[in-house]
Amino acid sequence: MAEDKYTAVWVSHTSIGDFLKCPNAYYLKHIYRNPDTGHKIKLMSPSLALGQAVHEVIESLSVLPVDSRFNESLILKFNHVWKKVSGARGGFFDPEVENKYKLRGEAMLNRVAQNPGILKNQAVKIKMDLPHYWLSPEANIILCGKIDWLEYLPTTNSVHIVDFKTSKNDEDPNSLQLPIYHLLVHNCQKRTVTKASYWYLDRNDIPTEKQLPDLETANEKILEIAKQIKLARQLERFKCSHKDGCFACRPLQKVLRKEAALVGTDEYNQDIFVMKEREREVEEDSVIL
Repeated sequence: MAEDKYTAVWVSHTSIGDFLKCPNAYYLKHIYRNPDTGHKIKLMSPSLALGQAVHEVIESLSVLPVDSRFNESLILKFNHVWKKVSGARGGFFDPEVENKYKLRGEAMLNRVAQNPGILKNQAVKIKMDLPHYWLSPEANIILCGKIDWLEYLPTTNSVHIVDFKTSKNDEDPNSLQLPIYHLLVHNCQKRTVTKASYWYLDRNDIPTEKQLPDLETANEKILEIAKQIKLARQLERFKCSHKDGCFACRPLQKVLRKEAALVGTDEYNQDIFVMKEREREVEEDSVIL
């Protein structure tokens, strides 16, 4: 079969994670389109808004020369970016709650400004808007994804994968994020990957180095799941294992039942929906410092 990006099944860390949680959640996030607009749907929450804003500020530094990355205040940048998620667009219905989240974001960026570490070193930028490669030309599957930061290590002419974390919890040890990122960086640029880290911005001044996943093992595992996704798409079978829906698909089902408010579209032309109880759930399930 000739390679055709338009008929290929594209998979990413996010889509694979959604499929593993619940095939129905995968369908609603990555295939379903709002019949009123023809757009995909996105359910926004305060924690998602916070992560989106902090990531945008930090990622903007990678395109700047090393000696000018911190010329402009990160807080000023953050205040500008926050306008995109302020109020209902970020799932905020209480100004006090929004302020708490915004203060958390400012604290993270102040930590980065005071401890720039790797961000003061050279960075590698993959020359693709969305890094991707053929995971399997035979199966017509493409793996794609954006990596937060690639630090260039000049002594070994290699790269260090760094992923920024804005949540309070550690990444699941069984997460497929680093295996997927290792595959992407290995196949989308020429330098060897020699390190991988998570930087928990809420509490740590430096990244936490993790064991680098084996490429062959990662390829086998990701390809196996990607083929399951392709089969589900071919059969149009995206059933939740729970009779009344699960934690992953139940909120999205409420969007379909018109129990969520449409507050706009994002830069990817997705319809953004919010629900007031989502804000309460976040408040009940977490402690905002």
